[in-house]
Parts: sequence; structure tokens; C-alpha cells
Amino acid sequence: MPTRFSPLWLLLLVPYLGLLWVPFYNTAQPDLFGFPFFYWYQLLWVPITSLLIWLVYRSVPRDE
Repeated sequence: MPTRFSPLWLLLLVPYLGLLWVPFYNTAQPDLFGFPFFYWYQLLWVPITSLLIWLVYRSVPRDE
């Protein structure tokens, strides 16, 4: 039985789009705790992506 499309599935595109355009975050400033922006921006997406995946996972109805 096919799964019904939910707009929440589009949330999974957010991390992809946030990291797709490298010239946006290919800078050293501003730094955070000594880490250049290039590194901490990418690392910030790890918990954001995990949260978004969890939200989409919770929105999918389960078969009983």
C-alpha cells in the first residue's frame, strides 16, 4: 500500500539545500570558539538534520 505524500516530507530537502551552495558558507568569518564558519556551519546541520528526520518519521502513520 503506497504511503500518502505529506508536506512534511519536504522538510528533508532543507539540509540538502542548506549545504548545496558552498560559496554561501565558504568563509572563515565569523568564527565560533576558534572554528571557521565553513566548519561550524556544516556541523550545525548535523543536529538540525537529525531533528528534521525525527519530525518526518513521527508524522508517518504506522501500520497497526
